[in-house]
Amino acid sequence: MTLAKIVYASLTGNTEEIADIVAESLEDQGIEVEINECTQVDASDFLDADICIVASYTYDDFELPDEIIDFHEELLELDLSGKTYGVVGSGDTFYEYFCQVVDQFDKAFASVNATKGAESVKIELAAEEDDIVALEVFTKSLIETHNNQ
Repeated sequence: MTLAKIVYASLTGNTEEIADIVAESLEDQGIEVEINECTQVDASDFLDADICIVASYTYDDFELPDEIIDFHEELLELDLSGKTYGVVGSGDTFYEYFCQVVDQFDKAFASVNATKGAESVKIELAAEEDDIVALEVFTKSLIETHNNQ
């Protein structure tokens, strides 16, 4: 069975909720899912997954949240060839650089040879109905990309 691992960082609960929506959508499509808060796992845990997903908020304008810095650094040391990845996150358009951590993780995954499975999803604060639809499209694309690798 295909295994997806979701690692998230959430300060207000918005990103945890986004991660839960992604997990539920994947499970509805027959994918086994493991979901963990970023301080509870190592990036090397992605080596056991078929689909690797990071969900994070962006702190201030473009900073990685403190709790996910170590995970990000560990990720950069891996070789995720053959793995499919996706990145989602929440942010606030009040800041000049909206959801920049999503872009940082996208670049990190690409640099370690993972295959991009879906366009990243950036959500303003909490997920609303149209965001849930976007997250469902995101998961379908991840699965399709994984199946075609």
